Amino acid sequence: MEFKEIVSLAGFAIEAAGVLVVMVGSVLSTTAFLRCYRHQPEGVAYRVYRRQLGRSIILGLEFLIAGDIIRTVIVETSLENVAVLGLIILIRTFLSLTLHLEIEGRWPWQPEDSGSA
Repeated sequence: MEFKEIVSLAGFAIEAAGVLVVMVGSVLSTTAFLRCYRHQPEGVAYRVYRRQLGRSIILGLEFLIAGDIIRTVIVETSLENVAVLGLIILIRTFLSLTLHLEIEGRWPWQPEDSGSA
């Protein structure tokens, strides 16, 4: 097997892991929500559900970006593919940042509020 084929397979495997992370995270988050939403104060279970689901999506996006980088830079090097990769990374990074803001209520670079205000 040729080096490029091995790297290409590795890129696809990493992307598949990203999809799997999102799928498993969605199932686990939904299952936990359905088990405990009746026992939580109103809105708490939903906020926990959104946080868990968002975290699995963000983690899945990281895997997808890594797979794209590997396949594009190593396997399919051309100016057009690198430009497409850049656009994909920008979109996925924007999604990750906005999901983080929605989940945590702050940007990733902002310090956590310690509650001592």
